Amino acid sequence: MTTPSQTVGPFFGFALPYPGDWELVPEGHPGAVTITGRVLDGAGDPVPDALLELWTGDPGDRGALGRAGAGVSGFGRCGTAPDGSYRFRTAPPARPYLALLVFARGLLKPVRTRVYLSGVPGPPLDALDPARRATLLARREGQDLYRFDVRLQGEEETVFLEF
Repeated sequence: MTTPSQTVGPFFGFALPYPGDWELVPEGHPGAVTITGRVLDGAGDPVPDALLELWTGDPGDRGALGRAGAGVSGFGRCGTAPDGSYRFRTAPPARPYLALLVFARGLLKPVRTRVYLSGVPGPPLDALDPARRATLLARREGQDLYRFDVRLQGEEETVFLEF
């Protein structure tokens, strides 16, 4: 007899965070951008205990802790605050998007999505209707600041990808 899977935790805050985990590049890095937003559940309420991982996928990425010469990494991790907020500071990606994984209570596995910093057309954006496409586009809120909210369910649910 097969039994259903169940979630355990969340225990993300005990072992996964590390100092500077949200900083893929140091402050003052040329061309650095900050991506900020909130993780929200199906009712629009903040998820205060989610963990996000951001991957740039750029050639030469050194991983999380093995930051290259000037403290540059292709990977960052950030837990959400009580209001569901998070932030990352990164260099603009070489490709049109950043990969984002979201770990949260109630999920058996992380969900995967992409963060597009501009409306650059291309797959999978071309295949989506405009309302769904908008869930993948980070909104510019300043010269070097973008906002990207993750909605886990509901009317404006973020597009999640399967690989």
